[in-house]
Amino acid sequence: MFIATEIRDSRFGDTIESPMGRFHGATLGTKCQLYVTPVGSEEVCVALISRNPRLRLDEALPQFPEISQRLRGVEHVSVERGAVSMTRSLARVCNERIALIGDASGGVDAITGEGLCLAFNQANLLGDCLASGNLAPYQKGHRALARRPAMMAHLMLLLEHREKLRRRVMQAFSKEPKLFERVLATHIGAVSPVAIAANGFALGWQLLTA
Repeated sequence: MFIATEIRDSRFGDTIESPMGRFHGATLGTKCQLYVTPVGSEEVCVALISRNPRLRLDEALPQFPEISQRLRGVEHVSVERGAVSMTRSLARVCNERIALIGDASGGVDAITGEGLCLAFNQANLLGDCLASGNLAPYQKGHRALARRPAMMAHLMLLLEHREKLRRRVMQAFSKEPKLFERVLATHIGAVSPVAIAANGFALGWQLLTA
């Protein structure tokens, strides 16, 4: 039996696909974020995420004038869809005969962009465990894989309702682009735990002096 032990955050997504050429990005708005992701050579998926289940793209677009301008007069090529995004964990993700993977085994907020990456890493781990004939290490390894994305989701969502802090973080990144590179490396797991601590200290110092 698998029991959800903790749901740390839940938010709501609204997406639609439109022809908009080669364009992509993520933008912070007031109490929401907008993501533009290519899904074809001339099509993008525009996704809005917020804590308001009634907020829709058309209502939020005025907060993002550049993207709103690009979408003006563009015909949608899909229906508008909604989903729930949340950070949650399970007490157990495997037993002697069954193992959960991907969203079925927990997840992190979509703001991290880690959903598929996390699932692929879990699949690699599970494959190794199956090859050895022992699922026991999967539980510990699964928890370790989720630790960094969950931490980054928490840190990124701190900016959601804290406009002054969000502004200071952006100012710090603008003042010190290398710092943004190091924080991004932390986000994708390309640095050691020592480097993560050093990057956190560097960001904190920039926030104090920005």
